[in-house]
Amino acid sequence: MAAKKKGVREIALEILQSVEKNQSYSNLLLNSTINKYKLSQSDSGLLTELTYGTLQRRMTLDYFLEPFLGNGKKVEDWVMILLRLSVYQMTFLDKVPDHAILFEAVEIAKKRGHKGIASMVNGVLRNIQRKGLPSLDEIKDEDERLAISTSHPTWLVKRWVDQFGFDKTEAMCELNLHAPVQTARVNKTILSRKELILRLEEEGFYVEPSPILHEAIRCLKGNLAHSNAYKEGLLTIQDESSMLVAYALGAKGDDWVLDSCSAPGGKTTHIAEGLSSGKVFALDLHEHKVKLVAEQAERLHLNNIEIKATDSRKAGELFEQQTFDKVLVDAPCSGLGVMRRKPDLKYSKSENDIMRLSSIQRTLLQAVAPLLKQEGTLVYSTCTVDKEENERVADAFLSAHPDFEPDLSLANRMPQEVQPFVDQHEIQIFPQDFGSDGFYIACFRKKV
Repeated sequence: MAAKKKGVREIALEILQSVEKNQSYSNLLLNSTINKYKLSQSDSGLLTELTYGTLQRRMTLDYFLEPFLGNGKKVEDWVMILLRLSVYQMTFLDKVPDHAILFEAVEIAKKRGHKGIASMVNGVLRNIQRKGLPSLDEIKDEDERLAISTSHPTWLVKRWVDQFGFDKTEAMCELNLHAPVQTARVNKTILSRKELILRLEEEGFYVEPSPILHEAIRCLKGNLAHSNAYKEGLLTIQDESSMLVAYALGAKGDDWVLDSCSAPGGKTTHIAEGLSSGKVFALDLHEHKVKLVAEQAERLHLNNIEIKATDSRKAGELFEQQTFDKVLVDAPCSGLGVMRRKPDLKYSKSENDIMRLSSIQRTLLQAVAPLLKQEGTLVYSTCTVDKEENERVADAFLSAHPDFEPDLSLANRMPQEVQPFVDQHEIQIFPQDFGSDGFYIACFRKKV
């Protein structure tokens, strides 16, 4: 007898278990699982909703479950995940009736465990159905209540409230619970945005022009990574905030550009598309990551990128001082601005990570600064919102390098819609500003 085909909820359980047990990246695991099981578009959509939704709301779901579990420590990990999955559907999704959710949860529990576990799962979910969920209003501390209601670690919420105030933190936490719209950059070396939109519409995608960036589009239905246009190198999937880095750098013509932390290649290729006879030298620490940059360059038909696997802190051993017109340090960071794409990030990061990364970021800037020509532009960027990795790193760099100054012409290079967010030589984009990733950019000019 052939094995019974796994349902979407059982597959979601496996993904969530791997994320929790093996620290797997949810976005990568989700994509590989969809391909492995050859899921239909509707099943892929449901799997994505269940996986990301349960991850995004994990702390809230645990708060809801706690009164019904007695001693929760006795519950096996996979059973706890199954209960979260079920309560997520019962609370936040309205397309599936509760009785169907309970039935499937019990069937999965029977299949993976034994009759006792199935009985416990059934009992917990029926109790919730009968008694209702505990109120979040019972949490008296305002910061803690925000943390639990939006499933952000309390230390992180308190840190953000201290840095940005409660209202801005609340808006960011609320938005982080919702998946972002997929955006992409047109490869303007091949076709116009209008031509790309027509091509994608012919393929059955629903897309619209970005209201912020002239080379960007937003995808309202479908995954552009599966389009023929993507395979032919007509577009790059990239967040709008990330695209602002090329604007800040302002590379053009015959500029020589160093991208010191280049993987997976989105910014590298964006810069390269804007050059004529210039060249981008792309570095990254790991061979497998450098390979990603090479694959992107080949797919986009770009031959003006030179790629090397090396530690950028040793870039001075590869290049003479004052070699480059422009230098980009898109530094390794906590990634706290991209939690909508990678919801597991918020549970795995700590304040120690932020301090450790801040030290690496300062060292990277220190290492590449001598490679920039006089009057050249140095851009520092991260996909986080934390001041320790952003403003404080930028301020420390300027304090330690009197041969650099803030580049006050940054606003002139930004799209009109972004200019109000420029503060002298810096930009801090929050997820709620444009619906894009949280992102920071600082721009410096090397004095004559």
